[in-house]
Amino acid sequence: MKKPLSNKINWFKGVLLGVPSLWLAVFLFLPLMLILKMSFAEAILAQPPFTALLNWGEGLLPELNISFFSYALLIEDNYYIGALLQSLTLATIATSCTLLIALPMVLAMIKMPNKWQNIFLILVILPFWTSFLIRVYSWKILLRNDGFINQILLYFGLINDPLPMLYSQFAVLIGIVYSYLPFMILPLFAGLKKLDYALVEAAEDLGAKPLTIFFRVILPLIYPSIIAGIILVFIPATGEFVIPDLLGGSDSLLIGKLIWIEFFNNRDWPTASAIALILLILFALPLLILNKFTRKSQKWQDLV
Repeated sequence: MKKPLSNKINWFKGVLLGVPSLWLAVFLFLPLMLILKMSFAEAILAQPPFTALLNWGEGLLPELNISFFSYALLIEDNYYIGALLQSLTLATIATSCTLLIALPMVLAMIKMPNKWQNIFLILVILPFWTSFLIRVYSWKILLRNDGFINQILLYFGLINDPLPMLYSQFAVLIGIVYSYLPFMILPLFAGLKKLDYALVEAAEDLGAKPLTIFFRVILPLIYPSIIAGIILVFIPATGEFVIPDLLGGSDSLLIGKLIWIEFFNNRDWPTASAIALILLILFALPLLILNKFTRKSQKWQDLV
């Protein structure tokens, strides 16, 4: 006897939902639980380098051994707080720069014919075909004292001595903006591409000026795309490790590099895990708030 069609559909839906759920459980939820477990342990000279949460003594029930030392250390020590604030500040500046650069670029691309739009989109995606490490290392060559940028400035007489650009916060900022600019361009382009330009024409017919049209018509309609671009840039920029390690100096101690130092240099896995969890919480709360405002904006857009 053949199975009813509804049973086949339900089975198919179960498979579609089960595969990603299993993937998230194995590669997201389980590692997150391991990090949570390590964050409540203490660092020791052993393998693994942290204490167990359950100590099996002589009794039938194990003794719970939870330590809040790592979290207390992060709150009390200005070293960790400074690294977090430095990371958030640099990520905010880098995200703002990518938005200010991407927005006029996308507005110019939208006004081009479709053929040129496709060419420019390929140029935006083209850097992804090259290794991320090689792209960041190329800026190390460009920004050094005898690099191409200093040589050009010296040739035109704009400076008398080479500018110390490499191994600085400026170099890290340049590297982050360059690396994550496509993540801002692509969602903005998608938002402006599906924009109803009849609303823009109506605003022009009513005598609205270009700035008024942009801030009162275009910006509210592409607000979800802007939020998506900000999230795609800000979150990885805050936890970036490769760019500060290659382009930053000794004073460029960002939170991503600090986690690496705690894991591999200091062998303090509980502290590194606590830093990672706090960073996750700091990201999760703004995302929930932004998601709420994005839904309100989407409802307003649907009404328009």
